[in-house]
Amino acid sequence: MYEKIIILDFGSQTTQLIGRRVRELNTYCEIVPYNKFPSDASGIKGVILSGSPYSVNSPEAFKADLSAIRGQYPLLGICYGAQLLSATSGGRVESAGSREYGRAHLSSLDTNDPLLTGITTGTQVWMSHGDTITCLPETFRVIAGTDDVEVAAFHIEGEQTWGVQFHPEVFHSTDGTKLLDNFLKICGCKKNWTPASFIESTVQELKDMLGNDKVILALSGGVDSSVTAVLLHKAIGKNLTCIFVDHGLLRKNEFETVLKDYEHLGLNVIGIDAKEKFYKELAGVSDPEKKRKIIGKNFIEVFDEEAHKLEGIRWLGQGTIYPDVIESLSITGTVIKSHHNVGGLPEKMRLKLVEPLRLLFKDEVRSVGAELGMMPHLLKRHPFPGPGLGIRILGDITPEKVHILQEADYVYISLLREWGLYDKVWQAGAILLPIRSVGVMGDERTYENTIALRAVTSTDAMTADWAQLPYEFLAKVSNEIINKVKGVNRVVYDISSKPPATIEWE
Repeated sequence: MYEKIIILDFGSQTTQLIGRRVRELNTYCEIVPYNKFPSDASGIKGVILSGSPYSVNSPEAFKADLSAIRGQYPLLGICYGAQLLSATSGGRVESAGSREYGRAHLSSLDTNDPLLTGITTGTQVWMSHGDTITCLPETFRVIAGTDDVEVAAFHIEGEQTWGVQFHPEVFHSTDGTKLLDNFLKICGCKKNWTPASFIESTVQELKDMLGNDKVILALSGGVDSSVTAVLLHKAIGKNLTCIFVDHGLLRKNEFETVLKDYEHLGLNVIGIDAKEKFYKELAGVSDPEKKRKIIGKNFIEVFDEEAHKLEGIRWLGQGTIYPDVIESLSITGTVIKSHHNVGGLPEKMRLKLVEPLRLLFKDEVRSVGAELGMMPHLLKRHPFPGPGLGIRILGDITPEKVHILQEADYVYISLLREWGLYDKVWQAGAILLPIRSVGVMGDERTYENTIALRAVTSTDAMTADWAQLPYEFLAKVSNEIINKVKGVNRVVYDISSKPPATIEWE
């Protein structure tokens, strides 16, 4: 059992960043809804309250009863979390008049407080709030302030409870990681969450869970399923059978390339050509959620069918990671997008689910893979969505559209590698838009398709910036696609970041 920090999520866009920072400090943490504190308290060393899009004074605000937590665990409230601590203890939180957003500096600082050890006066912090604490309860003591925010941080006397109005989890808070590290020291965390410790404990848990059972695993060729395969193989060896499905929505030549890549791993891999099944089910379907669900449903059907051909299969392995889980259901119950490998297994499917990477962020998955000794080119491969090109073709899917997108994407990715740019971006791909436009090729008028290029930089897929690729490179890609891919006469580049956009278009 890992020692852990519980992060209560009140709906902030940066809640996942808190988790990332804590994990970077070699401490395991779990993000749970604000009203779902774990009933099993074993291993919990401390609690962090996240920010929120709501005011604590709003009728819609997420409210939590903290009486069972305060005094039981070291507690840190961030932004809304700090205001909630104050408001529920008799303090006053009021509108700041204008939103306090952006860089600020701590002009007063109690460096004797353990939360602020090693942090100097004048350090930069990041503010993002519309309310401010105007009156603290009697036992609350101010330990930091800025020129504009009197209560930038407080400590409750007689408790290991703190609140900060700023966001230590964001990059712009210069000593934010130091502050979180101080909190982990207050919690008494050993900070022994490492790739090696994860592998050791996970392999043992898999052995205990699976025993002599046999597992069938959905291989995609991506980092997540690859690391999942190696972990499972390390735990159960020959009892793992990997299935790689060609659903007709893979990149050009990917089916053959992936099968070859897995030869060195010693895995038992079965390749299945299911293109016609997927094309038939997807015919005429344009809605992105419906496409995702159809692809997910057919994946499960294929695996179920294959499982029945093998003797003794009892488990379905999947490469689900933490961002998949988080994005599939927010604390408000609003689905951002369905992930084909998160939940929803039909009752008729008689396989149980095993997801050894379910609590890891993407960069942690890569670190685990490196610790396992996997080849770098497998680990550095860009994320590729489970539904494949099915969600990079906007609108309905046809084999002809798939061919156009495969060829355009092949040009794009090949040139990224050729120009030494592939490893400098987190994810890249081409999107076929449901737009045709007039063009001129030679002396003839054309009316053909538009390709959008997408490339982003990120660390965990929870946030992402558009990659500022060189103009010369973009010009080369555009020229190559238009000249070599029949059916395309226009290429555009997506300069949207996440949020507000997502990395994929669907």
